[in-house]
Amino acid sequence: MFKNTFQSGFLSILYSLGYAILCLDYIALKFVVVSSGGFFSNLLLLLGRSKPLQIWDKEVVNGQIKRPHDEDIQSSVLEIAGSNVQSTYITCPADPAATLGIKLPFLVMIVKNLKKYFTFEIQSMTRVKPFICTMPLRLEDGWNNIQLNLTDLTRRAYGTNYVETLRVQVHANCRLRRIYFSDRLYSEEELPPEFKLYLPMQKIWLKKRQQSSRRYFQLLFKVVVEAAATVAGRVWECRQSLRSIVLAAGGVCKSASAGNREFVSAGNDNNGRSG
Repeated sequence: MFKNTFQSGFLSILYSLGYAILCLDYIALKFVVVSSGGFFSNLLLLLGRSKPLQIWDKEVVNGQIKRPHDEDIQSSVLEIAGSNVQSTYITCPADPAATLGIKLPFLVMIVKNLKKYFTFEIQSMTRVKPFICTMPLRLEDGWNNIQLNLTDLTRRAYGTNYVETLRVQVHANCRLRRIYFSDRLYSEEELPPEFKLYLPMQKIWLKKRQQSSRRYFQLLFKVVVEAAATVAGRVWECRQSLRSIVLAAGGVCKSASAGNREFVSAGNDNNGRSG
């Protein structure tokens, strides 16, 4: 599909709002926005009328693929759900005989963790035979920005060079915002607005408040535990000191008692002699 296309900057193959393909050099993007005004907005509007899965094929068995409204980002997303991750998926390109031919080395997926099993596959051309490499992936709660360095992964897994990506396949269960390739990793400030994941300010505020509250209670719990340990240590020390005092007092009492007995015994001896 893109083998004979000049590839630089970003190349998007899925966007939940409907942009079918967006292949742009970011420098050219800024130039177009600044110089031609509304032309670029009209271009995005035309792209927005296309279907999100225009260049994708889908397979659904005991599952569903829909486009719900996500409460976290207040926008439409693509959801893939199924009882079996292998039988419900989307694959790109739609033509089984075609290949993507994307040479950009970084793959980025903006995906939401649904707390269910979720898999995706990347078929790439390397300088070795097409073996399969699997690796686990840990997602945080909510939305995640998965960034894969295909060049590094290919070198580590196969000991050879990455050439191009042939096919991308995403299985249940997840929600997708965008899937795109890039020539390098971009910071949040460098990304075009269409490639950023915006969360409503109220959600961000609540999330930060929850994190702050969690940190506060963790700190409070730590302080209470340390204080309890300190108090327990002091109590133990006091008990030991009190025990030492009691033992010492007992020793003194025993000595005094023995002294009294000796004094009484000596007095009795003296009285006997006097008599």
